[in-house]
Amino acid sequence: MDQQLKQYLPKDYKRRAYYTPYDVSIHNTANDLWVSFFGKVWDLTQLVQENISLKLCEPLIKIAGSDISYWFDKQTGEPRKQVDINTGLITYYCPQGRYLHIPSSDPCGDDELGNHSKPWWSNEQQYCIGNLSHKTRKVKIINMLTDHEDIIEVPSEETINEILDRYKKINAHAASYTWKRLGKPLDMELTLSANGIPDETDEFEYLGVPESQWYIPAIHLYFNDDLTVA
Repeated sequence: MDQQLKQYLPKDYKRRAYYTPYDVSIHNTANDLWVSFFGKVWDLTQLVQENISLKLCEPLIKIAGSDISYWFDKQTGEPRKQVDINTGLITYYCPQGRYLHIPSSDPCGDDELGNHSKPWWSNEQQYCIGNLSHKTRKVKIINMLTDHEDIIEVPSEETINEILDRYKKINAHAASYTWKRLGKPLDMELTLSANGIPDETDEFEYLGVPESQWYIPAIHLYFNDDLTVA
């Protein structure tokens, strides 16, 4: 496929229970548009593409790939409101400009809200694709067969099996290895912490240790005889 065309197509992704902020950040165009707010990740690609001719899409395109929790009221989940200093009227808080499904504050303004049966921020079933990790952490994965090391960032909520699935982008045969920590096989259905691999980043921050010097726990992969199908 032509590379110039390929860059405008949505990036392939696997539906996951949790995503990192980086996972969200790479979906940052009108043709591939994710956002997060209040711990949820939303794929708004279809929404924007269905209404791409409307100017109301522009604010969403500007913030593609970022967290927009500050757009909404934490108590109600609805768009925040403010008092217009010029008119004294209560209006919607739209820092990037009025966006899809926000009505105009001008009685004589346009009423093009975009096609919808209910506002997109209330339509979790259609647009929400998972949760934003409450806290991510880094883990070093060492392939004992090749002596190759990789450091990946993962949601702290993910099990070792889910981390393995992420690691398949680096090693398609990741499931053909026994995953160990300090010589002990890991329980693949448990998280890093539940496997006795604590997250010490809060302590490093408290002690003022530079991030470049933080200790990153290692998992060692020992090759099995069979090549598991990727």
